[in-house]
Amino acid sequence: MRIMAVFAHPDDEIGCAATLAKHAARGDEVMLVWTTLGELASQFGDATHEEVTRVRREHGAWVAEQIGAFHHFFDMGDSRMTGSRAEALQLARLYAQFRPNAVITWSDDHPHPDHRMTAKIAYDAITLARIPKIVNESGAPEAMPPAPDMEGGDTVTSGEDVRRLEAWREPVRFYQYFSQASPYPEVLVDVTDTLDTGERVVRYYHDFYQWTWTPEHYREMHAQMGRLGGVRYAERFNLKVAHPPAVGYLR
Repeated sequence: MRIMAVFAHPDDEIGCAATLAKHAARGDEVMLVWTTLGELASQFGDATHEEVTRVRREHGAWVAEQIGAFHHFFDMGDSRMTGSRAEALQLARLYAQFRPNAVITWSDDHPHPDHRMTAKIAYDAITLARIPKIVNESGAPEAMPPAPDMEGGDTVTSGEDVRRLEAWREPVRFYQYFSQASPYPEVLVDVTDTLDTGERVVRYYHDFYQWTWTPEHYREMHAQMGRLGGVRYAERFNLKVAHPPAVGYLR
């Protein structure tokens, strides 16, 4: 199984870090993707753009290593995302390379526009990645975005990379962070065995940014979700499907 988690900024992934670590430990391929470099984070004060993006890339690489995941940064502009077709096409080309069976992203109703737009393009990219003429298109009105580099976290900037991609047409299960407003079914994942990895990620960010929200808060939140599902610790998602698959019997 291949799972891709698509978020706007480094640290958005803490809500699914334990789930991703659990899949990686099972031998599944996992990829963390950020649509921006998080360059406008206020905690950096007057630091230069180059310094901020360097640190944010380092954060992403460190988290991916803890989870056991590949990782990739796009540069769609912190707090400047529009949810456009061009943005979705960049992500669709990464889908065509990584070929995910499942995607995890933000909910559709989050207050931050980058979070909403990331969820939108993550969903739109599923369809764009299915169509060979789209995923490989070039020319007007927009040049084909470069094929992403699967080997590391650096965003590919060369517009001359026109590797032909094979469309990804298999079903993709689309998971979103849980939202009370979502009309879609809820999924709880037992992360008891990998919560320590998620907590380590939270502590890493907490220590750097001096958050008031602590690793202890993180653990208690996951314990609350675990109680909903009858396990010690859980992470909570919505599965965006029109109709859940039929079951043989009520359970």
